[in-house]
Amino acid sequence: MATQAQQPPHLHLAELTAAQFIDIWKHFDSDGNGYIEGKELENFFKELETTRRGAGTDPTHVAFKEKMKEFLAKFDKNADGRIEMSELAQLLPTEENFLLYFREFVGSSTEFMAAWRKYDTDRSGYIESNELKGFLSDLLKKANRKYDDKKLNEYTQTILRMFDLNGDGKLGLSEMARLLPVQENFLLKFQGTRLTVKEFDSLFTLYDKDGNGYIDEQELDALLKDLRDKNKMDVEAAGLTGYKKSIMALSDGGKLYRTELEIVLCQDSTL
Repeated sequence: MATQAQQPPHLHLAELTAAQFIDIWKHFDSDGNGYIEGKELENFFKELETTRRGAGTDPTHVAFKEKMKEFLAKFDKNADGRIEMSELAQLLPTEENFLLYFREFVGSSTEFMAAWRKYDTDRSGYIESNELKGFLSDLLKKANRKYDDKKLNEYTQTILRMFDLNGDGKLGLSEMARLLPVQENFLLKFQGTRLTVKEFDSLFTLYDKDGNGYIDEQELDALLKDLRDKNKMDVEAAGLTGYKKSIMALSDGGKLYRTELEIVLCQDSTL
């Protein structure tokens, strides 16, 4: 029983509730940056191995380091040497696995952006608590999961605990995009090129040549190509076409307004 007491909350390989999954995530992501990495990752893997094989796991042993390499090769899908939440969800069996439901409901970044447009009903640039309830309600219906208002409130709070990194009670686009599989999360490609409001305004004005407050698909294509070339982004033409399609899912009848593009490209949006 002494061994059990030393383990972090609920780290076992039986089915977890969503709340237990969050407890584990928050325990190991000790700096709250959205990843388990470095010493955090070593501690997590040590606990995982101890749970699987019993006490006596030595992180300094060569065999441990080799197993950790194998572990990362299997679960670190984008090979960045750290584990993000969606990658961890593939490892820990979770009873109420919102990530899996979400991926059935929103399987690509284009569908994700279309869902964002649908549920950000006030066009604030955020999915707020009441809008998130609508999203989860539709998601659970599609997954054929029974729920009542109490459970829906509980799920809403769980999602906020998972993805609301700054604790403001609402989800920004980049926060909610963490639900996407790594390979589908086109926003990750733009992380290093996020613009200030001033930079964004200059860029948008450059491509909104007639000053009507929106750009079309061709103008977006040129804008993204310039961003890629200027920032030496490793994105092929096919990938850029996919990102353009995803962003255009936010448009209104082919018109991509300033506010929609701002939430994708701007690091300190005033929305």
